[in-house]
Amino acid sequence: MHNISPFFRSPLTDVTGCIHSYQMLGRCARQEMALMDCLEAYGLDRGLVKCNYLVDDFRECHTNAKQFKRFYAMRRERDRQIAMKKRTGDKMYCSPLVDSY
Repeated sequence: MHNISPFFRSPLTDVTGCIHSYQMLGRCARQEMALMDCLEAYGLDRGLVKCNYLVDDFRECHTNAKQFKRFYAMRRERDRQIAMKKRTGDKMYCSPLVDSY
């Protein structure tokens, strides 16, 4: 699990704790803020149980693990179809439709 609380707590960890934050990047800012609000309300130990869905959302936002697994599964399926000769010629590596984004 991604560590939320430092192993050793001191005034130095309190001052430098805000350096690693997603609030300035913007991509995961909302998920991180919702997670921190929930953890602040319940405390760290109880919050990890109560706010588990927010922890999972934040972890997926900054690791993109599910997105990569989905991409890898689609690539394996395409390679399997190419090996079985179901995809040949121009259809081997087809581009997405213009309006599919």
